[in-house]
Amino acid sequence: MSTEPRINDRIRVPEVRLVGPSGEQVGIVPLAKALELAQEYDLDLVEVAATARPPVCKLMDYGKFKYESAMKAREARKNQAHTVIKEMKLRPKIDPHDYDTKKGHVVRFLKQGDKVKITIMFRGREQSRPELGYRLLQRLAEDVQDLGFVESNPKQDGRNMIMVLGPHKKKTEAMAEARQAQEARKADAKANPGKSQNAAETHLDEDSEAEAEAPEAAEAQAEAPAEA
Repeated sequence: MSTEPRINDRIRVPEVRLVGPSGEQVGIVPLAKALELAQEYDLDLVEVAATARPPVCKLMDYGKFKYESAMKAREARKNQAHTVIKEMKLRPKIDPHDYDTKKGHVVRFLKQGDKVKITIMFRGREQSRPELGYRLLQRLAEDVQDLGFVESNPKQDGRNMIMVLGPHKKKTEAMAEARQAQEARKADAKANPGKSQNAAETHLDEDSEAEAEAPEAAEAQAEAPAEA
C-alpha cells in the first residue's frame, strides 16, 4: 500500500479544506476550485490530512517537497546513533601485558559510546574457581570507571562469566567529539604544514596497530551472536 499522499486528480472527494502556498487558511472549497487554484499558481494540490473531514489539502511544489523531505531523512539517518555492543574475552589467569591490551580495547569502545560485553572463559579446573573471574571483572570495572559503569553485574553463564559495561558518554556525544577532533586536526594541518607529516605518520602507526588487532576483535564480534 502506497504511503505517498494523493495529489491533483488522484484526490476523489467533493470538497477540501484548502491551505495556500504560504500556509494561509483558504477554507473549505469544492475540489474543482482547489484544482483550478493549483493551476493558476502552477503548483500541485496535495492531500496532507486524508482522515480529516473534509480532507486537508495544500498548494505546493510536490517535486520540491519530496526532494527536501528525502534530504531531511538522509541527514537524520546520517546523524542517527546506534549503540553497539562490543565483546571482549579474557581468561581468568590472563598475564599483565594481555590484560593491558584488552583493557585498551575496552577503553576505546567506551570512548566511542559503545557498550562492552566482557566474557571470562573458564577451562578445565578453572571452572571450580569462579572467584578468579569475578575479581578480574571487578578490577576491570574499577580501571575504566571514569569512562563506563557496570550495567549488568557479573553472572555465570555455563562455562563463562559475563559482565556488561555501559558508557558514561552517549553515542551522539562521542560522534560529535570525534567530528570536532577531526576538524581540529585538519585546521591544524593547514595552519602548520610541517606538523602534518608527523601527524600523518602517527596516525599511520595507529592504523597499523589497529589492523594488527582487528582479527581478534572481528573474531570476538563474530562469536557474539552465538552467545546471545
